[in-house]
Amino acid sequence: MIIYRSEKEIGKIKASCQVVARTLKVLEKEVAVGMTTRQLDRVAEDSIRRAGAAPAFKGYRGYPATLCASVNDQVVHGIPNDRPLREGDILSLDLGAILDGYYGDAALTVAVGKVDPRAIRLMEVTRDSLYRGIEQARPGNRVSDVSCTIQDYVESRGYSVVRNFVGHGIGTNLHEDPQVPNFGTRGKGPKIKEGMVLAIEPMVNEGSFEVRILADNWTVETIDHGLSAHFEHSIAVTKDGPVILSELEGE
Repeated sequence: MIIYRSEKEIGKIKASCQVVARTLKVLEKEVAVGMTTRQLDRVAEDSIRRAGAAPAFKGYRGYPATLCASVNDQVVHGIPNDRPLREGDILSLDLGAILDGYYGDAALTVAVGKVDPRAIRLMEVTRDSLYRGIEQARPGNRVSDVSCTIQDYVESRGYSVVRNFVGHGIGTNLHEDPQVPNFGTRGKGPKIKEGMVLAIEPMVNEGSFEVRILADNWTVETIDHGLSAHFEHSIAVTKDGPVILSELEGE
């Protein structure tokens, strides 16, 4: 069931999203060659708790960490570990927080040191596809207008969108209806209405869209070991169009 949020509720979701946005900004500055994702996880949890919030992912369905940190060919749900980051890696950081009973969720992919131009292009296309998808989240459109816009743009640039994992509604639960795929046929699915709050999150691979889950039952990697990038924002649908809740204010 899709829940349509009041202005007050959207304000609470935004407050949680801002905790996530500030923490991602801190993490982005911390990322460096030699840093481990386990160290980044500790930074993330400390930042969230100092803001009076709680990590949304830690303990969720048994997930063991605050941060999802996915390196290179890892798509999503990478468990932080002690492997030092290397020059040329790309690192996807996915983070959630709970504040006053409301969830925030966002993600971005960052470069570690100097990276190959092909990795930079993948990240740019993925980020651009997110904003193109967000622009379609307007009253009267369909969810699949978001999905199709992302897919068309990504594929026109020679990449593929992951099918196995999708965006979602968000509010008093981390995952709510409706699902927001990054692929589909325009004009299908639920109608977008004022009060919807959606986490839109393209996951884009440089090769095949196919993925596999590793033995830890969490980490997802590309089946052909091509690079993958991931960007996400939580947005609210207003009568005038989408408002990005997880974009850091003042930036």
